[in-house]
Amino acid sequence: MANQDNFESPDYFLMDELLTNEHLLIRKTIRDFVKKEISPIIEEACQSCIFPKDLIPKLGSLGCFGPFIPTEYGGSELDQISYGLIMQELERGDSGIRSTASVQSSLVMFPIYNYGNESQKNKYLPKLATGELMGCFGLTEPNHGSNPGGMESKFIDKGDYFLLNGSKLWISNSPFADVAIV
Repeated sequence: MANQDNFESPDYFLMDELLTNEHLLIRKTIRDFVKKEISPIIEEACQSCIFPKDLIPKLGSLGCFGPFIPTEYGGSELDQISYGLIMQELERGDSGIRSTASVQSSLVMFPIYNYGNESQKNKYLPKLATGELMGCFGLTEPNHGSNPGGMESKFIDKGDYFLLNGSKLWISNSPFADVAIV
């Protein structure tokens, strides 16, 4: 039996008055998506230990992946408030779904956009934006958690490839990732 999502959002502090009409529309779009697509199936998916991968292209088509990335690379060129509203609504539906979207956006697409060369941006960002490609970000290590200063993993430039040695764990999206940022 699917769960019905009857969520209503009282605005006790009148925060909505600070949002633009575009922000309100973005939030409503994602909220409606969560109510229709995530809330009815997420409990069963969780209890079955199955990630609902069929949501990935839907999240991509809604612009949930890299919404702040410029349109020339497949993003929606939205502001950070819009990104926050998207993530807040996804989180309300399920933390794992929000993690998938925020890892894809902030920990995979953002570094490629900020630090990648033009060839990498053109190759990866449009497909990451649609969900055709999925990415993960390897930071956490067994002995140091998410402390980058304590990392033990190392890479060696072998000329035509890099050799990466070390251990990573708790990497969101890794079971189905096509691209890894380490």
